[in-house]
Amino acid sequence: MKRFNILALGTAALMVTGTGALAEAHAMSPMASADLAGMQGDLIRSRDITGGAVYTTNEATDEGWDSATVYDAVGPDWNQIGEIEDIVLSRDGQMIGIVAEVGGFLDLGDKHVMISVGDVSLVAVDDQSYSYVTRLNEEDLEALEGVDEGFWE
Repeated sequence: MKRFNILALGTAALMVTGTGALAEAHAMSPMASADLAGMQGDLIRSRDITGGAVYTTNEATDEGWDSATVYDAVGPDWNQIGEIEDIVLSRDGQMIGIVAEVGGFLDLGDKHVMISVGDVSLVAVDDQSYSYVTRLNEEDLEALEGVDEGFWE
């Protein structure tokens, strides 16, 4: 499995979910449109991430985890432990983390938790879909505070 590092994960996250900033500008200049066209193959849409799987590497926290590492395939020894429900941004557009649905069975007894950006790495499943991998195991995630709809208000 090939691994590579992204210099600025925050920048990539902003490209993934930066549509709010574009909407706030109301109109893009011709230069910005040309710049976006040149980046076309490097951009990821949030809809290609949400609904994807969350995997655990089952590795201890002290084994050299680097959240800037991006994987180009799912590891053969990883376990799927959840599903990506949402991407969380700060008001200034920085990715803070993801909301994952963990635990439960057939949507009964599941829990939504927020995993910080430092605890996840992007995984390219194929050319159009993505997942995240974390060093946290299922028990670690279920111990996190729940972030249901009331959390955000």
